[in-house]
Amino acid sequence: MNTFMQKKENVDRKWYVIDASGVNLGRLATKVATVLRGKHKVTFTPHVDCGDYVIIVNAKKVNLTGNKLKDKMYYNHSRYAGGLRERTAGEMIEKYPVEMVERAVKGMLPKGRLGRQMYKKLFVYAEGEHEHQAQQPIEMKVN
Repeated sequence: MNTFMQKKENVDRKWYVIDASGVNLGRLATKVATVLRGKHKVTFTPHVDCGDYVIIVNAKKVNLTGNKLKDKMYYNHSRYAGGLRERTAGEMIEKYPVEMVERAVKGMLPKGRLGRQMYKKLFVYAEGEHEHQAQQPIEMKVN
């Protein structure tokens, strides 16, 4: 008996919408990364992008536990001398909630060409509205 290998032409993709209100950031990111990779399907194949599309709404209302709002740091560097910019998680959730959620999910995806391809199927919105009603997304809960 041979092992089943999914082909990229035969992938059946669905759209899911997740409400991030009150959900812990790490739990949200792991669930979303699993769906983007396609590991929730029985036809999962590691070297094929067989995941689904994910829409995250209310990224502004995501939950961080403990002292992460003031202790967790996000770093960017402009590649110039003295170009290090650092922000706390509190600043990020206030000014850039979409980027904070995207970074958490992107860190859990594979590195390389395949991971970048999977990352393109993620859509994050700070508020409760999204522009993908035409795709008829299915509501998904995060435990």
